[in-house]
Amino acid sequence: MIRPADQPVVFFGCPLDCDEKYDAIEEKHAQPAPEPGGDDPLLGMVQCLARRVPENEWEFRGSIEVPGWLRPIPPEAERGSVVVDDMVAFIDGGGCKTYADRVADAVRSEILPGFPFLVTVEHSLTGGVYRALADHYGRDKLSLVVLDSHTDAIPMSRLAGAIFYDIDTNPGSVYDASDPFLHDRAESYNASTFLHHMVAEGLLDPRDLYLLGVSDYPEKKVFRIKDRRIADYVSAFAGLRKEGATIVTKKECQLKPAKVNSLLRKIRTPYVYLSVDMDIGARNALDGVRFRNWQGLSEKQIYRLADSIAAAGGRDLQLVGMDITEINPRTAGMDDGSQVDRTYEIAANLGGRLVFDRPCL
Repeated sequence: MIRPADQPVVFFGCPLDCDEKYDAIEEKHAQPAPEPGGDDPLLGMVQCLARRVPENEWEFRGSIEVPGWLRPIPPEAERGSVVVDDMVAFIDGGGCKTYADRVADAVRSEILPGFPFLVTVEHSLTGGVYRALADHYGRDKLSLVVLDSHTDAIPMSRLAGAIFYDIDTNPGSVYDASDPFLHDRAESYNASTFLHHMVAEGLLDPRDLYLLGVSDYPEKKVFRIKDRRIADYVSAFAGLRKEGATIVTKKECQLKPAKVNSLLRKIRTPYVYLSVDMDIGARNALDGVRFRNWQGLSEKQIYRLADSIAAAGGRDLQLVGMDITEINPRTAGMDDGSQVDRTYEIAANLGGRLVFDRPCL
């Protein structure tokens, strides 16, 4: 898989962070106000990339504007709006889809026919870049390869049902039944559902979807639970596979690299868009990401997976866009006294390897 040599690589961002969970809200309130742009992961990523890829090999377009209260570190004057209810209202009201559409418009008007490289927090913005590329190259000619610890294709109601089952049956459940995140949620387009919506609306053929490194795929014993809530939950995963999606678990990536290589060779389209959710290495290779509920791959394993992707399809398969998502600028690159977080360094290594054919450092 190679990037077309005549395409300029254009880096751009959109620092949307609408995480509605209580811990994330508290973390935002506790942060000191940053320097202008200091909470935009695009800057941290390209600063690292510039140390290994000359700046004359890429362009920097800047970020789509986001209101202060929706940024990773809101300004003091807007923190009154940074509450769970307002974040829930934004997500359930279609806010993530609105910004994904803005991303699509930016790619169409400012980047194409160049190579879009999005760096962001909110993973659902991937859908915006993919939509613009699908319109440009043809929906039947573009596959989506995703590196992620989460499947991101489970409707909100089915996820909530599974959580309520855990609350009802597990005395040690970590969930709180009073959490507003769980009640009366709309089936909105967001970071945990966007792939479901892309498939449901016909934007993405599931046969052209490759999910690599997934940790949340249910174990076999879960499929045998008779409770309707769990049956609905696992059917979302099973249905995705039945429709033709390729799902490779974290364990398979670790233990069966040859299987990964074999599956990637089956990509049937001439073009690929690659999306990397940096929680693919959470609590193992790195910590500067929004969601850390699953332990991801080691740094070495991430690079091995990147090598498999780079080798897929040889020179006949073209990589026409990429993103790095779910970086948490409040913790990425932080020094805790014993080590410095490597989220930005690993992100830059992946971009360098897959887009510029530079070895990972």
